Amino acid sequence: MRLLHTSDWHLGRAFHRVNMLGAQAEFIGHLVTTVREREVDAVIVSGDVYDRAVPPLAAVELFDDALHRLADLGVPTVMISGNHDSARRLGVGAGLIDRAGIHLRTEPSAVGNPVLLTDAHGDVAFYGLPYLEPALVKDEFAVEKAGHEAVLGAAMERVRADLATRAPGTRSVVLAHAFVTGGQASDSERDITVGGVAAVAAGVFDGVDYAALGHLHGCQAITERVRYSGSPLAYSFSEADHRKSMWLIDLGADGSVAAERVDCPVPRPLARIRGPLDDLLADPALARHEDAWVEATLTDPVRPAEPMARLTERFPHTLSLAFAPERAPDDPLVSYARRLAGRSDQQIAQDFVAHVRGAGPDDRETAVLREAFDAVRAHDAVREVAR
Repeated sequence: MRLLHTSDWHLGRAFHRVNMLGAQAEFIGHLVTTVREREVDAVIVSGDVYDRAVPPLAAVELFDDALHRLADLGVPTVMISGNHDSARRLGVGAGLIDRAGIHLRTEPSAVGNPVLLTDAHGDVAFYGLPYLEPALVKDEFAVEKAGHEAVLGAAMERVRADLATRAPGTRSVVLAHAFVTGGQASDSERDITVGGVAAVAAGVFDGVDYAALGHLHGCQAITERVRYSGSPLAYSFSEADHRKSMWLIDLGADGSVAAERVDCPVPRPLARIRGPLDDLLADPALARHEDAWVEATLTDPVRPAEPMARLTERFPHTLSLAFAPERAPDDPLVSYARRLAGRSDQQIAQDFVAHVRGAGPDDRETAVLREAFDAVRAHDAVREVAR
């Protein structure tokens, strides 16, 4: 069975205030063409269909168009909700849409109920694991601690229990939206570190033939059978070096996996340039970026006059301007920035306690800080779901 694995469409999202709807529509057209020309048997979309819980009308219309075009091809589509989606809104009408071959899986309680598709070699069971917010689903999965690994592990136990009841030789595919250990993140994924450590081990997916992941925006293989498709478009300059693509997966009769990357259309290349303003304006090596979306970081020791106006004369699509003045190593601003670089909210708070009191927090106080940060994130997640 040939599968096309994609995720993280983020319909309705802008790129530094640039409307991406046209590029997203071009991607949908490319997806439909790929399904038709490469004789795809099933499309799998692993979450974050929309960019926010209440998407703009134009994004909803584009999604509706995508569903109609896929249904017209007669190719089944299985999709789950991600952490950006409203599971309730995305799942409206799922029972009716099911009849058209579009299978929306947004309910945590249904993770053990697969979509069954059949080819010449027998059944393939598709299990949809929507994004599982630990604070919201811990009771559903009867876990003591609301952590990502605990709830995802409990969901996979239901998957394996159902799979054990299927006919021998039934192949299995899991769709999941999670941060799996070993994955390379970018700046454009929303933090999901509620319940402590967000990452889960790839071994949680043991026992299934293919795990189609969503959440991380870079296309990558964690193992041969556990892969992220990544987002079809770049949504931050940290993705400047990404090759945006989808996975074309051939699932063999014996459950073997053969994977091929299918490139996505690029609306405009991204470039990150850095240096003194005069150098950026004069460097002939930067001519290749003159038609790109540009993030410029100026290192002038003193902020130059009208930097954006001057930059856009050469790089008309400059979208982001930052300043990182080159300073002496003993400059207090440099040392402060270095202390903060790469540190989590928890670590910064612990450093603040140490600075004010002269000694860092003990184990009990560290746990209180962690619980406070988790409570804030859980509150934000509940509020997002309720929107």
